[in-house]
Amino acid sequence: MSLFFSDMDIVFATNNNHKLKEIRKLIGRPFRLLSLKDIAFHEEIPEDHNTLEENASEKARIVFAVCGIPTFADDTGLEVESLNNKPGVFSARYAGNDQNDQANIRKILRELKDIENRKARFRTIIALRWDTDKEMLFEGMVNGMIDTVPRGKHGFGYDPVFIPNGYDKSFAQLPLSIKNKISHRAHAFAKLDEYLKNHFV
Repeated sequence: MSLFFSDMDIVFATNNNHKLKEIRKLIGRPFRLLSLKDIAFHEEIPEDHNTLEENASEKARIVFAVCGIPTFADDTGLEVESLNNKPGVFSARYAGNDQNDQANIRKILRELKDIENRKARFRTIIALRWDTDKEMLFEGMVNGMIDTVPRGKHGFGYDPVFIPNGYDKSFAQLPLSIKNKISHRAHAFAKLDEYLKNHFV
């Protein structure tokens, strides 16, 4: 018996419209993807753990406990080799809790000034919870390098300065159709999508 409602609802524990747009193209029928706004969940969920895995798991657990609908949550970190894999779990608030994407990018570029090794990777962890004690984790990664200046207007976060291996354009310059094939998030959500269709349809 499916654990989903008859309309195959599943909650993505986010209100980030950029993420929703990406993931709705990756996870389609027979599932109907709901955001936190769609289920009237307005609480702030702190992301104060030391690992991506813990943050994703905590978000999925809290939202599932409230709505009772199968829920998945993600956390993503940019790991820069020459910065000892920073900012990592602190990527979203690297320049400070009250800062934005542009401030985070400026900080990364300052720290990498005059550093030759600009290797980096994005890593995404997804936690799927469909019962009080049932959870699965999925990981996706993409390797690349940090550019010297931001380029492109698409995407979000560090996309304007991240150039994936094999390309000469940043994530913010690449069409979503390409990014959705090669990104860290795409790899992680492909694993989630496969799991859902093998176990919940």
